[in-house]
Amino acid sequence: MKEKHAVYLLLGSNLGDRLMNLQQALMDIQLCCNELTDISEVYETAPWGVDHQDAYLNMVVAVQTTMYPFGLLQQLQVIEHSMGRVTKGDMAPRHIDIDILLFDDVQLQSEKLTIPHPRMHLRRFVLQPLADIASEKIVPGFDRTVQDLLDICTDTGEVKVYSRERDAV
Repeated sequence: MKEKHAVYLLLGSNLGDRLMNLQQALMDIQLCCNELTDISEVYETAPWGVDHQDAYLNMVVAVQTTMYPFGLLQQLQVIEHSMGRVTKGDMAPRHIDIDILLFDDVQLQSEKLTIPHPRMHLRRFVLQPLADIASEKIVPGFDRTVQDLLDICTDTGEVKVYSRERDAV
């Protein structure tokens, strides 16, 4: 039997039907990862680092997968592409963006992938939904819990609950 890895993914959408985009991404992630173990609330947030874009819907999902980080990244990029993501610009609007936040207790840095996500500790829109489902998880390289990082985060961007009904996604 293959080893299963605990992974946390951030999903974001600010183009088209944002909630439907999250729903489609969740279905596709479940197909590729096999086991969706938890989902956060859905939050509405202003775009981070740019002006003149529509607000995002963001959420975090926990999955169990037998894939390794680069294989998972490749599958997530296939999902993004199938949902209309054509640009790789960090700050461009998108139908769906899927980021690997945490992968077991792995610390990895390469041209294609950095785990933990290199800017997660700076972004309230990442930490709040992650804290919904993994507040006591120790973040590798920071030696602090997700909740600790959220408590000391200096990002003042508004992160408001969009849907408390997890069944909505």
